Amino acid sequence: MKKILKKILGVLTSRVFVVGFLLLLQIIWAFAILFRLVRYSLPLSVAFTLLSVLVVAYIINRPSNPSVKLAWVVPILVFPLFGGLLYIAVGGKRPKRKMRRALIKADELTSPYVEDHRELLEEIKAEDPHLAGQMGYLAAKGYPVYRNTEAEYFPLGDDNFPVMLEELKKAKHFIFLEYFIVQEGKMWNSILEILKEKAAEGVDVRFMYDDVGSLFKVPAGYYKKIEEMGIKCICFNPFVPFLSVVMNNRDHRKIMVIDGHTAFTGGINLADEYINIGSKFGHWKDTGVVLRGEAAWSLTLMFLNMWNAFRPTDSDLEKFRPEVWGADKLHGEGYVLPYADTPMDEEIVAENVYMNLINGATRYVYIFTPYLITDHEMTTSLCLAAQRGVDVRIITPGIPDKKTVYQLTRAHYPELLDNGVRIYEYTPGFVHAKCVVCDDEVATVGTINFDYRSLYLHFECGTMHYRNNVVRQVKDDFLQTQEKCHEVMEYATDRISLIKEIYYAVLRLFAPLM
Repeated sequence: MKKILKKILGVLTSRVFVVGFLLLLQIIWAFAILFRLVRYSLPLSVAFTLLSVLVVAYIINRPSNPSVKLAWVVPILVFPLFGGLLYIAVGGKRPKRKMRRALIKADELTSPYVEDHRELLEEIKAEDPHLAGQMGYLAAKGYPVYRNTEAEYFPLGDDNFPVMLEELKKAKHFIFLEYFIVQEGKMWNSILEILKEKAAEGVDVRFMYDDVGSLFKVPAGYYKKIEEMGIKCICFNPFVPFLSVVMNNRDHRKIMVIDGHTAFTGGINLADEYINIGSKFGHWKDTGVVLRGEAAWSLTLMFLNMWNAFRPTDSDLEKFRPEVWGADKLHGEGYVLPYADTPMDEEIVAENVYMNLINGATRYVYIFTPYLITDHEMTTSLCLAAQRGVDVRIITPGIPDKKTVYQLTRAHYPELLDNGVRIYEYTPGFVHAKCVVCDDEVATVGTINFDYRSLYLHFECGTMHYRNNVVRQVKDDFLQTQEKCHEVMEYATDRISLIKEIYYAVLRLFAPLM
């Protein structure tokens, strides 16, 4: 019975239900007018229609992506009575005011600890001016480049998991975890046992999970159970049923920091499917990376920024620095730059990183992504790269986790294929990896999908690698994975039916709302 109630609650609180409910109101209102309730409906109709007009004017004048604007303007104009209310209820990008204030205050705590590594940028500029500009852009946003960092890439969650356990067991001072999804099972239970042991030893253990990401995967109020184990816990942005505006803004990051000098990130959540236990979508292909050394500091600051926004704990962050616990003894090749993105502002950092890499590529760009739902600017960058002779290849899932989103991904194939981009679907199952590698020089590994939610609405993070072993490993992994894929050919524009073209066009129009 509880499972049935949870499913019903999930439907009632979903974005689809909210949209459907407001559209139903539109129909009811039309019938009210039909049944001669004009004297009551006319003033309200005028008021709601005027509201929708004002909302459309506001959307048009916002400094946001044109695709997002269009996706909202069309339904508002089609349903003017409640279209404006719909946007006010679930539209927009920025978190609610209370969340913004908390995060701004936390920024004031962490910003003095952001390091200035301009000398490293000068070194990179002498080798690659374009990439130095990209890194300079990120440095201006508070994400400096580092050296003296050992980076290890994992082509599967199955490979990442045992290393996580090994490093957690070594913890002596603190463990920080921030994840989108947590679900009870072998993976999480194994980690939780270590966390309980470390907390009992006096290690400062903190855990943050996203409420929507973990909805129905752990019991309601799960954070209380975790607290009883001696582990400090935050349930990020608790979900409020019905018209919850901040439902849009989720913490999609995956961060694990151990004693300041070791940090994991990538696409891998804390659930069994990520280590290929009980996956419903075939073989689960995901990737991750661990940083040992100076660059772990940026991921530590990302965690502490989010943590102190909602549970102020720290006034001095010096004790969390990697060099305090021996990171100064680590030396790795090349450069590493961890970075983050936030819906707090109008700056699309994650998309800018991807587009700058694509625009700067001269030989090849290889991309892993579970969702290929790109806006006009990103699509244009991919197409132009292919047209100028760059070998652009993208691997997407062969088995979908969400059927509508899968069709939306495929709706973006024709234009890309027609312009020379090569697309491969992973035959054995689902690809959850989010990686880009270019020209044997630079790669990114992180949490950021090629879709509107990751690029515009969620809190995200990634790591950029320049001339280190991760670049080679991501390329090798891509080529090996490609051998298990089917190259897409049949979705070229001249080979699909008119009905499918219309269907794809509708999906693409409303893509930013999905």
